[in-house]
Amino acid sequence: QVQLAESGGGLVQAGGSLRLSCAASGRTFSNYAMGWFRQAPGKEREFLAAIIRGGGSQLYADSVKGRFTISRDNAKNTAYLQMSSLKPEDTAVYFCATVRVVYTTTKGFDVYGMDYWGNGTLVTVSS
Repeated sequence: QVQLAESGGGLVQAGGSLRLSCAASGRTFSNYAMGWFRQAPGKEREFLAAIIRGGGSQLYADSVKGRFTISRDNAKNTAYLQMSSLKPEDTAVYFCATVRVVYTTTKGFDVYGMDYWGNGTLVTVSS
């Protein structure tokens, strides 16, 4: 099993930035592609970004492309989500997860499943 723990959430003003961290323990972190998701009150969980095992390719949802950046440090067993130009509609609980990916010729790779989840960290963006 892999245990995941998110941190870095909090209250930020619109236009501000936050960096979320996802610390992994258990099995070898570098064996897993990682993803970030969020869930706002009353809404379904939404995919945000993913990164392959070696970190050389990333995938983003259109809603965050250009504002959010996913990265990872396999030596530290940690994945990150750098968020900038935050908007009130970005308010949600943010989760990291190990993801299953399939490589494609069109966009590099795609996510088709998730296995292990963290408990989430709350991000609140005030207007």
